Amino acid sequence: MASEDRSTDSVSGLSSLAYVVFVLAAAVAVYAFVTVARDGEQRRRCGAMCIMHPNYVNDDRTAPDFTLADSNGAPVSLSSYRGKVVVLNFWTKTCGPCMEEMPEIATLTKVLKDRDDVAVLTVSTDDGPADVKDTLKSVLREDPPFRILFDPDQKVVAGKFGTHLYPETWIIDKRGVIRARFDGAREWSNSAVVEMIDEIRHGGYCPLEVKDSKPQGDAAKTCKEIGGDLRGS
Repeated sequence: MASEDRSTDSVSGLSSLAYVVFVLAAAVAVYAFVTVARDGEQRRRCGAMCIMHPNYVNDDRTAPDFTLADSNGAPVSLSSYRGKVVVLNFWTKTCGPCMEEMPEIATLTKVLKDRDDVAVLTVSTDDGPADVKDTLKSVLREDPPFRILFDPDQKVVAGKFGTHLYPETWIIDKRGVIRARFDGAREWSNSAVVEMIDEIRHGGYCPLEVKDSKPQGDAAKTCKEIGGDLRGS
């Protein structure tokens, strides 16, 4: 009888151990699934931004408001674009990379044309429409599809945004918050640009911070895996 009791206890103990092992294995599997799902979602939200190699990324700065005249002399304020994602590009006609990039900006504007909540806005530090007309015609071979504002005194470009080297492009969300800055020319016709803008349009958030081209935050590792090291890009 005692032998039978010991046998029963042994079987019961093995069953309990098996149950514990099963629970632990299930917990590990669930954790792994959640981790993979979370990483996958982060890669989706951050992928395009990472590929573009921004020089600045955050969501803690509101773009300074300004008012400048456009090609027709009409005053245009940045704040009038609230509710839209704004691609804000700074350039001057004597900047070689700016001119090389200009067709890309034009192509991006056309691609985004059907998105009513996106605006491509450029600011030239040249004297005015007459000063850049021939240059733009030779570069674009058509009228610019984007709106051009003029800041010959650089009170906005240098004074408010601190920009001294061109081209420089800022991505500003619908609330007027600066989401990213790109120093130098980029391939704006790249599909990753549209993906990045669409993510911002829909309120997507990538937990990445880039300051002085140094990636920080939860998505820094993800960006390194997707787009290489952002440092110095």
